[in-house]
Amino acid sequence: MAVRTKQTVMNQMAKTPRNFAWQGEMSEHMCSAFFEDGYLVIEDFFAAAQCDALRAHAQSLMDDNEMSEARVSFSAVDQAHSKADYFRNSGDKIRFFLEEGVVDESGQLRVPMREAVNKIGHNLHDLDQEFSAFSRAPQMRMVAEKLFNMPRLVQSMYICKNAHIGGEVNCHQDSTFLFTEPESCVGFWVALEDATTENGCLYAETGGHRGALRKQFRDIDGVLVMEELDDTPFGEADAALTARKGTLVLLHGRVPHRSSANVSNTSRHAFALHVIEGSAHYPAENWLQRGVEHPLRGFQKD
Repeated sequence: MAVRTKQTVMNQMAKTPRNFAWQGEMSEHMCSAFFEDGYLVIEDFFAAAQCDALRAHAQSLMDDNEMSEARVSFSAVDQAHSKADYFRNSGDKIRFFLEEGVVDESGQLRVPMREAVNKIGHNLHDLDQEFSAFSRAPQMRMVAEKLFNMPRLVQSMYICKNAHIGGEVNCHQDSTFLFTEPESCVGFWVALEDATTENGCLYAETGGHRGALRKQFRDIDGVLVMEELDDTPFGEADAALTARKGTLVLLHGRVPHRSSANVSNTSRHAFALHVIEGSAHYPAENWLQRGVEHPLRGFQKD
């Protein structure tokens, strides 16, 4: 008899989201579905060859990186990385963050670099030519200009989620980590490989963006602190956002979402870009800051 794990039961109960095929425009129907559900799944948004090229480029960056300046592990569960200057000062840089447990007692990697990296962030979209072109692809700009008056690219991450080692990301809201006044953050998440219920696809709480913002991750006198704003528990992340390679998943800044650890034999590489409204106020208490030489930019390829 097969063992019914908690994840298996959740997979069986998961809601099937409304998926759309990209046909060259962000229609009003797609916009309505996004604002109703808090997420939107758009298939065939990027060609498979474009995804493969970006993945190959990211792997070349990993191969060239010796991690000489720091070896910081990233944990979306306990946020321990937030104490490291290597993380705190990464808003306008390209830096490499490792999975937990991949560094031994002597400081050496237990696995090859390509397997050790959890993610690369957080300014790939401005500092790397290939990532900039991918971030500012015409269809990305088209979607952003439907959702924003003055879209600005604030954060980018290449997320590895490697086989057997990709860590869990607990349920959270993106506006916890990137907040504006008024709130405006939207996540653009691109599946560079097939994302399935077995290898750690996204799960989101349908309509959960209509609830309160639960927490804010703030810089208070130089210390990054997670402040509770509302103690209402999240609802069930009921929609399994499975995604074929090339799919774009849009995530409203308040929609609760998560992903499980990858215990499968296949990796689940993805690219995540966060966009905010350029006319909104970006408080200095945000953890992610950029130097004056790196002002926020829009989707123009300048």
